[in-house]
Amino acid sequence: MFETGEILIRRGLLNVDQVHKLRAEQLSGIRLVEAAVQQGLVGEEPALRALGDELGMDYVDLRSVEVDVDLIKSFPQKLIYRHSLFPVERVNGSLKLAVSNPLDVYALDEASAATGLTIIPLVAEKTEIAKLTKKHLGVGSETVEGLMAAREEDGDIELLEGIESDGSELSEMAQEASVVRLVNEILVEAIDSRSSDVHVESQAGGLVIRYRIDGILHDQPVPPEISRFQLAIISRLKIMARLNIAEKRLPQDGRIKLKVHGREIDIRLSVIPMIHGESLVMRILDKGAMKFDLQGLGMDPHTYRLFSQLIRLPHGIVLVTGPTGSGKTTTLYSSLMEIRSPENKIITTEDPVEYQLDGINQIQVHHKIGLTFAASLRSILRHDPDIVLIGEIRDLETAENAIQASLTGHLVFSTLHTNDAAGAFTRMVDMGIEPFLVSSTVEGIMAQRLVRRLCKHCKEAYQPDHNDLPSDFPFESLGDQPLYRAVGCRNCRGVGYQGRMGIYELLITNEEIRSLAHTRVSTWDIKLAALKAGMRTLRMDAWDKTILGSTSVDEVLRTTKGDRIA
Repeated sequence: MFETGEILIRRGLLNVDQVHKLRAEQLSGIRLVEAAVQQGLVGEEPALRALGDELGMDYVDLRSVEVDVDLIKSFPQKLIYRHSLFPVERVNGSLKLAVSNPLDVYALDEASAATGLTIIPLVAEKTEIAKLTKKHLGVGSETVEGLMAAREEDGDIELLEGIESDGSELSEMAQEASVVRLVNEILVEAIDSRSSDVHVESQAGGLVIRYRIDGILHDQPVPPEISRFQLAIISRLKIMARLNIAEKRLPQDGRIKLKVHGREIDIRLSVIPMIHGESLVMRILDKGAMKFDLQGLGMDPHTYRLFSQLIRLPHGIVLVTGPTGSGKTTTLYSSLMEIRSPENKIITTEDPVEYQLDGINQIQVHHKIGLTFAASLRSILRHDPDIVLIGEIRDLETAENAIQASLTGHLVFSTLHTNDAAGAFTRMVDMGIEPFLVSSTVEGIMAQRLVRRLCKHCKEAYQPDHNDLPSDFPFESLGDQPLYRAVGCRNCRGVGYQGRMGIYELLITNEEIRSLAHTRVSTWDIKLAALKAGMRTLRMDAWDKTILGSTSVDEVLRTTKGDRIA
């Protein structure tokens, strides 16, 4: 009765040749529309509006709809998944129902029979229906309902390494199609939401899943029934990481290699037994999405210029400091990528090797067989390097070898766990290194943190009240400019922030600082000398980025301490 191709031609959305080509692929009905959208021939919204007009159905933009949670709970979930439907509003004896396929009359009849209500169909985009379904019913809820066969897509996930089964009942349960599908959906959702870590926690009330996005943990909505799959989910992940699923008393670490959406993904898995069962944390390393670009990390032009000169010195030690998860490895990798060339040889020793870099020789530390940072560094120096990267200076032996490498004409990069740049000097002396060796070899120290970027789609300008800002805020730099704060929208998942950027504190070792470090003075004295020489602290850099509208006052207060400068 309704020929989709003819409707789209009549509406001027497709031409005759385009429709003939789609028909030649044996496409008709809603599949013809979906193919035309995928090929970029027509937008999904105008195509659905056209079909809706022909069938007497209104179009609804689900992005602007206020969801009735009680209505969703009372609507049969199996219909939502089977026919890509979503209940919008109940009006007396009628139900407004968003449908992605306005030609599927059977779906409307089934919904009417199941609810006993008159159905008022509204045409909506399939992707928007899927987003609302996942948000309100939880990731993996379709699999929990046992309806994985109703969908055609397989999650677009591929294991790059074979897995082994020990034949046990638990192993066989973990390999069931529904469990595999559920775990895949959890991983794909984490990758799509730019998560750095996935926490799968066994708690008294059941299984809790949380994603760390831009440094902050967010609860992931999951259906309550998922707890019935708890053992199977954990076993499936352990099998993927080639771990012993029978061992539930001891911590285990493993690695999973995947291909998702055509991108290679590395996942580091840590399993620890808790009182309510095993809990897992997965660190996601998305190789395809990672770009090591020193200029794109958020340094201001002055800091970038000084740091660029520092990493091109012929010898000495360059340190990057900060807590775990502050972006130290990214800064060091970006530095190596900037200075690599056929004329120099770069060797790294890391624990673990997070990303494989072209043109750079990387060593994976293995403590169990004695291949430590210190041991590998001794071997590296016999391998004729020009530049050496040590993942972390953790002990006296590694520190001594790093200093020896710099004294013999090598440029050495490494990291330390200190709160600020000046603290690196006293930290190395505390390890047992002679102060004169530290002062003569350390050329510069970069302390850093990560702050979240305000979402460019929804950030809101406002005029701040001076009484509401910290006393160290640089009011003279702000002038009459507005500041910006987080609001939240669909683009940032209602958080108000999207992505992160670095804030930096670069200490260049001058003669005064060398003299102070040599005489074992306090961190505070070294910091004052560095400030006198022009160093800008983490807090100062963060305020600059706030004034530029890149981040918010709240984010600066969350990540930095006020400067005590007197």
